[in-house]
Amino acid sequence: MPIYHKLGNIPPKRHTQFRKPDGSLYAEQLFGTIGFDGMATNSYHEQRPTQVKAIKNQYSVAPKIALKNNIKSYRLKGFQVKPENDYLESRKTVLINSDCAIILAAPKQSTENYFYKNTDADELIFVHKGTGKLRTHLGNLDFKYGDYLLIPRGIIYKIDFDTEDNRLFIVESRRPIYTPKRYRNWFGQLLEHAPFCERDIRRPVELETHNENGDFLIKVKKQDDIIEMVYASHPFDVVGYDGYNYPYAFSIHDFEPITGRIHQPPPVHQTFETDAFVICSFVPRLYDYHPQSIPAPYNHSNIDSDEVLYYVDGDFMSRNDIDQGHISLHPAGIPHGPHPGATERSIGKTKTNELAVMVDTFKPLMLTEEAMKIADENYYKSWLE
Repeated sequence: MPIYHKLGNIPPKRHTQFRKPDGSLYAEQLFGTIGFDGMATNSYHEQRPTQVKAIKNQYSVAPKIALKNNIKSYRLKGFQVKPENDYLESRKTVLINSDCAIILAAPKQSTENYFYKNTDADELIFVHKGTGKLRTHLGNLDFKYGDYLLIPRGIIYKIDFDTEDNRLFIVESRRPIYTPKRYRNWFGQLLEHAPFCERDIRRPVELETHNENGDFLIKVKKQDDIIEMVYASHPFDVVGYDGYNYPYAFSIHDFEPITGRIHQPPPVHQTFETDAFVICSFVPRLYDYHPQSIPAPYNHSNIDSDEVLYYVDGDFMSRNDIDQGHISLHPAGIPHGPHPGATERSIGKTKTNELAVMVDTFKPLMLTEEAMKIADENYYKSWLE
């Protein structure tokens, strides 16, 4: 999200001397993307952020593929993923291609004895259940039900949960995640027709600054391995930063739906984009108001993209037998649409309270072994009369 942000203390000019009260220099770090051409942040540290004392265990977390070439529609029952104590161990990849991974997680405990850094991908975490605080080296964000947490690749973070009842829907993206281009002018400002604005974006407001030496374990994800690195100083030692590359939060409840006289296509729900997939938010909204309108979506063919819909809450008008935490996968190459009876039921309805997150990928998704554990193998027959 290209919004300039400043937090803490910084010098008047970048790449110049910035001294501590004792006269020594703070350590400056450029935290940038796309080879000095993308978004970047300049941060100033109590100690040099380059001090690695040891590299310990390295192990693979690559998902095991169960179904590589798929044209079958599936329903995954997400709440059947069992809660686990550890945050990283709780993350179960269910769908994946070379651009992104879709993950379900039900962590019970906060990350206490390690920090985490994903160098492979931006992470977009949707909070289905739970409250707490996302703590990062560039500041902290409180989160609650319905929040998207956008964590750019390379951010060092921890998550503190208030209770053990947490459910997360996570998208890892090997491409940078942005707000849709058509919502922004050429300065980067969100336009009047956008379904949200800069006021809805919550930027870090609390900066933890620790000046400590010791052994600090950071679990780093790189090329689907976790590498355990021990740093000589606390990674949350930033005294100030400014720039465009930092974590932020956006609530699905702040998405303002775009409606019309007849049924609007899925792009009106778009919330985030990459050059490889898009993410949409389906929120409570008024239905179409043409006197002959059919509120239910029309049948359509996914010729160029796989469609994933994660059901959060409410009454899902176009689907039968769908509950919270379910995921529907409608792969490219075949048509899909409302379940039998849904079109007729929708006529005359004036509004919906459904809440869902959609991911449309431009490359086919593979199903993992974790997905098959919670899969409804007969979902593809659910359109039969």
